[in-house]
Amino acid sequence: MNMQAKDHFLSRKEKILFMAEKLLLENNQEITLEELAFELDIAKGTIYRYFKSKNQLFLELIILNEKRLLEISKKYNSSIGLYISKYMLFNMLNSNRTIMLHIIEEDLTNKEKKLNQLFNELYQIRDERILLIKDITQDYLNTQNSSISIRDYLSYVWSLTYGASLLLNSTHYQKSIGSRERLIKLYINQAFMITSQNNIPK
Repeated sequence: MNMQAKDHFLSRKEKILFMAEKLLLENNQEITLEELAFELDIAKGTIYRYFKSKNQLFLELIILNEKRLLEISKKYNSSIGLYISKYMLFNMLNSNRTIMLHIIEEDLTNKEKKLNQLFNELYQIRDERILLIKDITQDYLNTQNSSISIRDYLSYVWSLTYGASLLLNSTHYQKSIGSRERLIKLYINQAFMITSQNNIPK
């Protein structure tokens, strides 16, 4: 495949992924390849030139999103405050996407056995992201005299972010939310209210 053909291939693949994400968000995680092909004005068989299955397409959507998070790590890996803020905002301001991709990943992890190479790519990107912020995270934990590990702290930030995304995306709880902006700031501030494990109430 020459360079021009490769660029065309990648460009069309990106368009398919973009439209798939758009339709998934609009249709509450439900999509068929027929619907996707219709929206793109292409034959369904064309999609199979880029993705062997719908599950592969979904997993590549998750990888694409993880690459976006990796770029945040690259851009803000000199400041834990900036990184955590940008990371949480990326997820909370797109709460529907955050929840959707997490649910799809859990489903694929439990039932898909033929996409190990793509799963490995996904995990490698996550490991790279953690390595990029490893030092600033450890420095922050040291300043807090915290014995919490880097992975435990980042897991805490993720669970806080995902919980916030669930609330921000909930039709029921949105009725009781005052200012979404203030609530988001509160969640980000909460990520820095870390204490030593020795001070956790028994």
